[in-house]
Amino acid sequence: MAENEMTLVESESISEFARVMQPAALVAGNGQGLPARLRLNLDPETVKNGLGQLVLTLVKLLHELLERQAIRRIDAGSLDEAQIEQLGITLMRQSEEIERLRKEFGLDEADLNLDLGPLGKLL
Repeated sequence: MAENEMTLVESESISEFARVMQPAALVAGNGQGLPARLRLNLDPETVKNGLGQLVLTLVKLLHELLERQAIRRIDAGSLDEAQIEQLGITLMRQSEEIERLRKEFGLDEADLNLDLGPLGKLL
């Protein structure tokens, strides 16, 4: 096969995933379009909050992953007491800053937990 040729791989599982991720209105083919809750809101006044929500959701996800990794390292005994103390303070300050930003953007705690449909909640 030449270098510039692309191989197309089809998988029933990928097709199934795409089908499941489609909004019900599109799957049913009822022609009514997307429900209001699934439409993209292009209001310039809310772009800041939407972007803030997305960024804070990702930051919160990374924070939770860091907390879980810290617990694993503590349980494994790979950190000394000073490192554990420093890690705890850092994670606590990070959590406080996430909370401060969440309030500044006027977001609820639930706003940072995205619903991934059939995959469940993000956090």
